[in-house]
Amino acid sequence: MKKSETIRMVGQTASAGFQIGVRRTLPISPEQAWAFLTSSEGMKLWLGTVSFRALQEGEAFQSDEGISVQFRVVKPMKQLRLKWEKTGWSKPSTLQIRLISDKPDRTTISFHQENLEHPGIREQMKMYWEEALAAIKEKTSQESF
Repeated sequence: MKKSETIRMVGQTASAGFQIGVRRTLPISPEQAWAFLTSSEGMKLWLGTVSFRALQEGEAFQSDEGISVQFRVVKPMKQLRLKWEKTGWSKPSTLQIRLISDKPDRTTISFHQENLEHPGIREQMKMYWEEALAAIKEKTSQESF
């Protein structure tokens, strides 16, 4: 190994701190996934309780749990990209939520977060997104959905 090469930890990027990605494929359509993720019930699972105003680029707010967000990209049925910051963090991260589907009744929901400060936060967020996706799977598999 050359002196100029740096050993990186798992999840560490060259320029964006640490990152984590978690995804699950669910037996629902992209339309159902989008409707749930952007509903009050769905947002509560990945963002917290919010007084939601509008799902549009530039919209900024804070959840009752202290998570601050600002929507950067809103592509209905496909993608949300936002600044995402927990209380106590020294800087916001970038969160991208993507819906990926090649079949009308199967959708992969992907949470990818970057600009995390250190491996401890990366591990916390890995657990956070795994729990969120497990709850989303449970809620969307109920017959009333």
